[in-house]
Amino acid sequence: MNSTVKGYLSGIIAAVCYGTNPLGVLLLYREGINSNSAVFYRYVLAMLILGGMMLIQHKPFGITRKELGIVIVLGILFSASSLTLFLSFNYMDAGVASTMLFVYPVLVAVLMIIFFHEKPSIVTGLSICLALGGIMLLYHGDNGATLSLMGVMMVMLSSLTYAVYIILVNKSSLRMSSIKLTFYITVIGTIAIGLFSIVMPGNHLQWLSSPSMWLYALILALLPTIISLVMMTIAIHEVGSTPAAIMGALEPVTAVIIGITIFGEAFTERLAIGIVMILSAVILIIIGKSFSMQSFTDAIVFVGNKIKRWRWK
Repeated sequence: MNSTVKGYLSGIIAAVCYGTNPLGVLLLYREGINSNSAVFYRYVLAMLILGGMMLIQHKPFGITRKELGIVIVLGILFSASSLTLFLSFNYMDAGVASTMLFVYPVLVAVLMIIFFHEKPSIVTGLSICLALGGIMLLYHGDNGATLSLMGVMMVMLSSLTYAVYIILVNKSSLRMSSIKLTFYITVIGTIAIGLFSIVMPGNHLQWLSSPSMWLYALILALLPTIISLVMMTIAIHEVGSTPAAIMGALEPVTAVIIGITIFGEAFTERLAIGIVMILSAVILIIIGKSFSMQSFTDAIVFVGNKIKRWRWK
């Protein structure tokens, strides 16, 4: 298997695995487990597995005080993103929530313009319009019904905190392997969710009392956490970050398929259009830097000429 095929295959596996988030979460919900506990056990099991991997590979666990400060902030952001996403599943279909979450690349672009003075482009503006339009289509469902405002707020907060997390990872001076970084993030996340559960009434941690519950928690730790992380690292190394990020469009698609086939969630034409708009916005924002304005104009002219020829045949 050549490196390109390996890279694309790894990217597809990573995206599909991350899209299985609703599978473990909703199965735990059916068993009566709350959102805090689902996130907590996801982090605990992932932490133990990643720690074991580092021991087997003789990776150092050492971390400086400066690195610890950055990791604490990243861990809190990542755990907040996970918790708010899982909470949103209580208010809306998991497929819709996962699609809305996928606007985080657009939010990254917006935050970079606001706080780091990146020059906005026409492609960025078009992406933002497409993403907002897609969200509005998902929010205003069929027959005049709307999604839960609380659910929308939760998933958008999840997307925002994940966008900030990505920017801090890229802009910080942190230099450590992805496995080591993820290990410490799961450690901080475990502590943060544990403390949150103690402080906030009605959000206590629940014990997983059956083998099936532990299996569902293990699914969360393995598929959307560890396997997704390792495969995405391979994909970025073999084919680059842009193709790997584009393949991430399979994440919400996988979540929608799981929601429809396993949990009986509805799929309508309006939902399909909203999903396509959001995915298009994300793909545009990712590949936008690879195209100049002249290339964009040339592409439009080329398509226009093809349409004219087709009409007059």
